[in-house]
Amino acid sequence: MTTTSAPGGQQVELAITGMTCAACANRIERKLNKLDGVTASVNYATEKARVTWSGDVTAEQLVETVAAAGYSAALPSAAPAQDAPAGDPLRQRLLVSTALSVPVVLLAMVPALQFDAWQWLSLVLASPVVVWGGLPFHRAAWTNLRHGAATMDTLVSLGTLAAFGWSLYALFLGTAGEIGMTHPFSLTLQRGDGSDDVYLEAAAGVTTFLLAGRYAEARAKRRSGEALRALLALGAKDVAVLRDGREVRVPVEQLRVGEVFVVRPGERLATDGEVVEGTSAVDASLLTGESVPVEVGPGDAVVGATVNAGGRLHVRATRVGADTQLAQMARLVEEAQDGKAQVQRLADRISGVFVPVVIALAVATLGFWVGSGAGAGAFSAAVAVLIIACPCALGLATPTALMVGTGRGAQLGILLKGPEVLESTRRVDTVVLDKTGTVTTGQMRLVDVVAAPGEDEADVLRRAAAVEAASEHPVAAAVVRGAVDRLGPLPPVEGFANVEGLGVRGRVDGHDVVVGRPQLAGAGLEDALAAAQAAGRTAVVVAWDGRARGVLSVADAVKDTSAEAVRGLRALGLHPVLLTGDHDVVARAVAAEVGVDEVVADVLPADKVAVVRRLQAEGRVVAMVGDGVNDAAALAQADLGLAIGTGSDVAIEASDLTLVRGDLRVAVDAIRLARRVLGTIRGNLFWAFAYNVAAIPLAAAGLLSPMVAGGAMALSSVFVVTNSLRLRGFRSTTDRQVPSPAA
Repeated sequence: MTTTSAPGGQQVELAITGMTCAACANRIERKLNKLDGVTASVNYATEKARVTWSGDVTAEQLVETVAAAGYSAALPSAAPAQDAPAGDPLRQRLLVSTALSVPVVLLAMVPALQFDAWQWLSLVLASPVVVWGGLPFHRAAWTNLRHGAATMDTLVSLGTLAAFGWSLYALFLGTAGEIGMTHPFSLTLQRGDGSDDVYLEAAAGVTTFLLAGRYAEARAKRRSGEALRALLALGAKDVAVLRDGREVRVPVEQLRVGEVFVVRPGERLATDGEVVEGTSAVDASLLTGESVPVEVGPGDAVVGATVNAGGRLHVRATRVGADTQLAQMARLVEEAQDGKAQVQRLADRISGVFVPVVIALAVATLGFWVGSGAGAGAFSAAVAVLIIACPCALGLATPTALMVGTGRGAQLGILLKGPEVLESTRRVDTVVLDKTGTVTTGQMRLVDVVAAPGEDEADVLRRAAAVEAASEHPVAAAVVRGAVDRLGPLPPVEGFANVEGLGVRGRVDGHDVVVGRPQLAGAGLEDALAAAQAAGRTAVVVAWDGRARGVLSVADAVKDTSAEAVRGLRALGLHPVLLTGDHDVVARAVAAEVGVDEVVADVLPADKVAVVRRLQAEGRVVAMVGDGVNDAAALAQADLGLAIGTGSDVAIEASDLTLVRGDLRVAVDAIRLARRVLGTIRGNLFWAFAYNVAAIPLAAAGLLSPMVAGGAMALSSVFVVTNSLRLRGFRSTTDRQVPSPAA
């Protein structure tokens, strides 16, 4: 078992299995923290425990402590995580249980459907639901019982088994099994021994409803490892290594520090290194956020997973494997996910008190009525307490609101990943915006043409674009696109040549045209160059016949809707911050255009995480909006991560909310929708608990039969579903100039 050193001593990350709710995570955490010198943080969402300890405690003892609490622990495999198996047992349980439960509930609640021997058909249909479908709840309840604990699983198991057990008694030993018996649905209490009452619909319905909630939760949790898999998938799979003067293609895992490898135009760099031969432009936008490809030559450092956008390069490997920047970013994402504050549902927070109290009330009810000589009616009242307290509405409160909210969100281009991301949306006060691909288009575009006195702008652009058309450089591509859009077809070029690191040259219309840096094109037009650079643009000089004729400016253009989106975020009470790996001049020019006052520029991926942490340390609740790999760790660290869906898969998987469209205004809708869904969930939970608080005393007093309790439970579920359906009326704000701050 491998451990690593940490500031507090030794550190290990355990993979935990067997947790069914946030209460389980809290229980494991408490058990581990009782060990001398141990500090543990258990994350229910990622099913991991990060443990730091000092002293004589061993990693084996940590595993044994988790096992003693009723769960399993192991070190995660070093091998890449595999996709979830095609067959999903929980999904199968849900589908089968739903198909079997629907007729049982209909037969019990609609007397007109009760044909001869209907109750025996209900028993046949309900039995596999309660026994097989509810097995995860029964197994968890048994595990908790063996360790002296109780959770919502305990109550679910007790209630469903009690209702099912009483139904078996009534069918086989009472009068409920008689052919021709009908079971009228009535809110009035039928006094008696309860031997003619069956509660199969309560047992099967509760099981199916809670399986639906468990399935929705499991789907969200399964995504926790996909961010890392997507991040690591960016790296090159093989590499052309120079050995004995020949290129030998080998798997990237065989590359060693000090070896020289070849990178052709369009290929990804296999690992971090130093250029030893060749010049090119390297597109590092996915890793650094730098919108303009970086010119590199001999002696320059380059980063693995970036793209060679220009010429052929020979690179000496300086870092490989776990030491590369890409691998370090993977660790940042993982640590940010594991360190994210635990968000527990209200039901889980209250269950520690609610469940034991309900069980105690059921036992007290049984004892009281037995002492009063109520006979079988005592058990009927006790079962009514358990059934009325069964968290059917609690189980529906979150998944129904999520299903309706996510469905409406999908129509608006918003993907909500689960209930655990919602609580922070109401408290968010700061929104950090990535620049490249989020506020801007992420694509270079020709924005300005300045001609020297006496020159025609069209001639300057046409001749420059004709030469640039033969170049593979991204700036050249932007010039060509702009020229074709404005002027149409370009003239041919003769004698094209690439001047390494400086620009290009060629003969157009009988003139020797050069396009590139001032060193290549000659002096002149310094004012135009300075103005372009002050505005954060990339400028190239166009010259022919030995004299500068004009300046072309290209830039990463701001999206048309970004300024409106910033106004919308401000209207929601959020303070915007522009965060980018691009140059400060470029960043401030963009910020001024969209209306952002606070700018943090020239940051590396690790620095982005540090900026988010600094804002959080200042007491701010931070939302992060980004699209690149360089944003992934910061998206995971933020209290709320929003990924632009047109960006990288890594950013999308590391985020909490995904905006399918590249329109930043959708971020406003996403926060509003998340807040609305959270409000609906809270409302559902409140009324579900209010129903329990009001109904349990009635059941304990013998005023509710289990049948009435089952009906009341169904009515509470109908209320929760109806309340959730109101989310279908959520409207987008993109058709209004400034959205309402009301969520």
